Amino acid sequence: MKFLERNGQKIAVIALDTLVIGTGCAGFNAADTLYDMGRTDVAILTEGVKMGTSRNTGSDKQTYYKLSLCSDGADSVYELAENLFAGGSVNGDTALAEAAGSLRSFMKLVNLGVPFPTNQYGEYVGYKTDHDPRQRATSCGPLTSKIMTEKLEESVLRKGIRIYDRMQAVRILTEDNAVRGVIAIDMNRLSETDRGLTVFLCNQLILATGGPAIAYDASVYPESQTGMTGMALEAGAAACNLQEWQYGLASTKFRWNVSGTYQQVLPRYIAVDPDGNEREFLPEYFEKPEQALDMVFLKGYQWPFDTKKIAGSSIIDIIVHHEVFHKGNRVFMDFRTDPKGLENGFDGLAEETCHYLDRSNALLKTPIARLAHMNQKAIDLYASHGIDLWNEPLEVAVCAQHSNGGIAVDLNWESTVKGLYVAGEAAGTFGVARPGGSALNSTQVGSQRAAEHIAFRKKKPVPAEELDESARAAADRMLAEMDALLSGGNAVLPSRLEAQKAMSLHAAHIRSLPEMFALSRELCDRFDRFFAETGAASPLELPHAYKNRDMLLVQRAMLSAMSLTGRACQSRGSALIADPDGTPVGMPGLKAGEELAAYRYRPGDDSHRGDWVRTTLGEDGLFCSEFIPVRPLPRTDDWFENVWNEYNKRREAAE
Repeated sequence: MKFLERNGQKIAVIALDTLVIGTGCAGFNAADTLYDMGRTDVAILTEGVKMGTSRNTGSDKQTYYKLSLCSDGADSVYELAENLFAGGSVNGDTALAEAAGSLRSFMKLVNLGVPFPTNQYGEYVGYKTDHDPRQRATSCGPLTSKIMTEKLEESVLRKGIRIYDRMQAVRILTEDNAVRGVIAIDMNRLSETDRGLTVFLCNQLILATGGPAIAYDASVYPESQTGMTGMALEAGAAACNLQEWQYGLASTKFRWNVSGTYQQVLPRYIAVDPDGNEREFLPEYFEKPEQALDMVFLKGYQWPFDTKKIAGSSIIDIIVHHEVFHKGNRVFMDFRTDPKGLENGFDGLAEETCHYLDRSNALLKTPIARLAHMNQKAIDLYASHGIDLWNEPLEVAVCAQHSNGGIAVDLNWESTVKGLYVAGEAAGTFGVARPGGSALNSTQVGSQRAAEHIAFRKKKPVPAEELDESARAAADRMLAEMDALLSGGNAVLPSRLEAQKAMSLHAAHIRSLPEMFALSRELCDRFDRFFAETGAASPLELPHAYKNRDMLLVQRAMLSAMSLTGRACQSRGSALIADPDGTPVGMPGLKAGEELAAYRYRPGDDSHRGDWVRTTLGEDGLFCSEFIPVRPLPRTDDWFENVWNEYNKRREAAE
């Protein structure tokens, strides 16, 4: 590390071959794989090793989706790729790469000690998840991604790979559309006299910062997860499918998905009005309470909000949203008492519901007894965060949970900026729908592909710890921006919350085109006036201020993509396009009437499922979104001698 002085401030300069940003499953695996392949001049930059989605999220049993590895699970790489590709707006080459790398990535985790269960013969048995035609899913419990992250971190630490902790990346340095480095804020140095400015000079950069969780207020992402997608957009990287998100029911006091057994044990849904009055509300919306319970049960399997299931399980999300946003109530799942419809037992429920509970030996009194029998870990998880499901209800809302879009990448997970690779949720490899748990597979395969591509390239000399004219100018500009932020203006966190609430209300699972247009204009104005109107109370708030700026960038890009697909495709995936003159929500047995009259929407179709949405930032500072035909699913020539020769040529070129 070398220190320079600019305008009275110390600037640290660090030069290395490859920098990885992020300490989740993707970031750790990228650095670990690079080291194993001989590219040892690698380091990891992170805002906090213990932060991020991988380490802090899960569900009732968090799913890892992989190629079938059980004796009766006939499967193939190409069939898995076809299923990933079938989600819509997915590029075929990345789908095939994710399928091809599935087995290798999974077995690496097994060898590192991630305890995926086997039967007595060592077979990795599976179960069926959403959008899954087979039983490819596996899990090692509610904290699967946390365990993955910890095992990968242990491997990184054993190798002595450098980790720069409490560093926030802010700007990517480029020249001729190629990566030159990153400007970061070292939060360990921040003080009244030191802005903590640090410049990393590198040949390659792997961005593994997770999805843009900062975009929404109603969110199941851990509060420590924000993402830095805007930084890549500003560097010139194209985005892919930023309109495609996944939303679903989640607890709010402790952010966690309430999927799987949390629903299948049939909790009682209650609403509490501003005066504290409590009522069980789901039976009010159905002709028979048993119909409501069958829809709740299906939410376990079909947890994400899905516009194709509005006349099915996703009506539960609509009703919960209505209770919260239109009636001003708080909504809770209550596991202490049986809901209406079970007074005479389980015989009035659908055959699928009864069969599941019967086969699970869970025909027990009270939801909490059923949950304790089927998944005690799901109860323990909340207990570890101060929530006793035996004695208190669980507050829930419909929340943003996963970004299916991100930065556009090729089959090596390289973006449109040369040398900038993006892995994990930050990469846009998913489209309209995806099999549950495939995101964890993508973190491992994508980071592995990026590391391999870097290792197979000819080595470049490590940059000298010197700043050229453009890097000095970028550092000077940031120092001037920091001075402007410290001169006063709108408070950072309230300003962030205001934009997040607007996105949750108008641009989440229920989207209003007129409101999104108006919000886009407002966010553009905020971004243009950002340094003049935003105030950091002290240097310690500077990182938060730059997060706000990144948030505005990615929200504007999202709204551009959402507006395009909302006009052209109407409702699709996890986004319902509201229309006062459209089709009313409804299903057999639903008592819609005046209660749900506000929910009219434009039904979608399958138009543009063969396209992905590319979003780019123009020189005028505005985002442009357009449909691009997906890259088709490749049919490969697998003649061994040809593959062998090509493989050896790549290896020789890297030496």
